[in-house]
Amino acid sequence: NVAKSKQTTSRKKMLDKLNVEEIKPSTRRYPGIIFTPDREVGNKILTVEDLAAKAPTIDGSGEELLFSRVSFNVEKEDKIVFLSHDPRAMTAFFEIINGNREPLEGHYEWGQTVTSAYLPLENGKYFDSTMNLVDWLAQFSEDTNAVYLKGYLGRMLFRGEELEKQVKVLSGGEKMRCMIARMMLTNANVLILDSPTNHLDLESIQAFNNTLINFPGNILMASHDHQFMQTVANRIIELGPNGIIDKRSDFDTYLKDPVVAEQRAKIYNESKA
Repeated sequence: NVAKSKQTTSRKKMLDKLNVEEIKPSTRRYPGIIFTPDREVGNKILTVEDLAAKAPTIDGSGEELLFSRVSFNVEKEDKIVFLSHDPRAMTAFFEIINGNREPLEGHYEWGQTVTSAYLPLENGKYFDSTMNLVDWLAQFSEDTNAVYLKGYLGRMLFRGEELEKQVKVLSGGEKMRCMIARMMLTNANVLILDSPTNHLDLESIQAFNNTLINFPGNILMASHDHQFMQTVANRIIELGPNGIIDKRSDFDTYLKDPVVAEQRAKIYNESKA
């Protein structure tokens, strides 16, 4: 029609005036975050039974219950986001299942086919060193060849003189990219991620997000990033002092579910009493 014809002619004139040489290339750099599991997980991945944990109260007057009666099984293809009114609950849970903290009660068991990679909330203890990036990464690799390790660091945008930096002077974002490189070395089939977008720039977050969407193994994570939770998760587990909510759902549907709202009131009520 006439309108479309005029629009097409206008666009053509704009293209004719375009000088490709004047277009500045983008300075945005995307890291190559790639997780490749060595093997597929078996039928048994993670069994959790009646876990509970406490933490000191904010005023230091005693302890309060973070979560209790946490029981569930992780199944194949589960990508689970953990929620709680108290963010310490997710960190405590991840620390427990990674063997770094004892639960108040209950137990858990990993399947024999599972290899896991953990991205903790706090990573400062990993970087209290004067080692450069290559030597630092070599601690976590069976293959300590410098060229091999530089390949992983290069994927995370470390090149040239940056590789000679002492790890103790790295910024928060640089430390996070080093931790991701460390994770990639493991070829794990289960990823445990506590607030994985902390300190990362937009390009790194987008690359990380796309990788998790396509990851063929299992993911257990906590995040403040709505896009991460909505696009990655197919199951939501909310931890409360009086039990859990466990629902197979995307994040947005979970938030709008009136039944979930009723359940949420129940799992938090005891802590307020």
